[in-house]
Amino acid sequence: MGVRLRIVLDQLAQVADADQASAALDLAAGLVATAPTGCGVEAIVPAGSSVDVAGIADVRTLSLARRELAASWQLGIAPGVGGGLIHSATLMAPLVRHDRLHDNDQTTVTLWDLRAWETADALPKSAVAWQRAMLRRAVKHADAIVVPTHSFASRLADIAKVGERIRVIPGAAPHGFAVPIDAAERRAALSLPARYLVLLGDASTLEPGFRAAAAVDADAVVLDAPEGAEPRLAETAAAAGLPEARAHIRTALSRADRAAVFAGAAAVVATDGRTSWPWRAVEAMTLGVPVVAVDSGVHRDVIADGGAVVAADDVPDAVEDAAGSGARRLSVLAADRSRAFSWMSAAERVWGLHADL
Repeated sequence: MGVRLRIVLDQLAQVADADQASAALDLAAGLVATAPTGCGVEAIVPAGSSVDVAGIADVRTLSLARRELAASWQLGIAPGVGGGLIHSATLMAPLVRHDRLHDNDQTTVTLWDLRAWETADALPKSAVAWQRAMLRRAVKHADAIVVPTHSFASRLADIAKVGERIRVIPGAAPHGFAVPIDAAERRAALSLPARYLVLLGDASTLEPGFRAAAAVDADAVVLDAPEGAEPRLAETAAAAGLPEARAHIRTALSRADRAAVFAGAAAVVATDGRTSWPWRAVEAMTLGVPVVAVDSGVHRDVIADGGAVVAADDVPDAVEDAAGSGARRLSVLAADRSRAFSWMSAAERVWGLHADL
């Protein structure tokens, strides 16, 4: 039997993070498509899961549902999983003692953000405790920890003693991410104005984006706002000079709705420079939308020359250019930069990682 890479797909029946769930499925499909000759892909899933990824050779369905499995793996209890080459597109993995040298067992995990360390107050205490506990287990038992950018790798090295086990493998936009044919109807259903900027961030970072919207006489559409955040965000907008009526706060949207919103935007303004993979900025670049981002290590790594990466005080001027005379140039740069990220490329790197180990 050839080599089998076993990928953990833990969010098939219960989605805890929609972006990471989508990423895991796209990566699994990429692993199947890029499997070396004689190699195959298997899946490890919680009870109650149904795998819909063409080409998966086998599925190991465990006896526990996702919630119970997360608690079990946090304690280092992983019955029924088996060994071999195991890769998880999140921290959800059977991180237990294994013998890579004699049994050829490998376990690798992925970390997409450091919110549990950098903005712990914004997360449920249970989520913070679980993520920190799983990173401690990864430090002890993972053969490699995958992160999406080099600046992320540097920050993780400050938090945990991971030595040379960090590997950088970027993410990508969802497979097939494109503007839907009914984009105008979707924007109308969301009650969006004719001219607007899309803002990416939270109440603690969005002030430059609201100032920019006021400066270019555009409305602001905030994506992925937490439930109940509308009043505080409206106050932030008003304090920045943008009337509350021109601040449109939206919680999580479907993939098609997000694409429709991006397609209608004069520009996208990413103000959150903390250590996390910028899912939405990459989606915007994929559609060729001009992007302005507050300077940070992650934005320099990911957006690079695909947008305008500027200091927070310079955001209004950069947006004026992005929404005006520089729109065409930044649109082309964004689309070009987005081609650096694909799930096929990520999958090839995962195969290479396990070959190197």
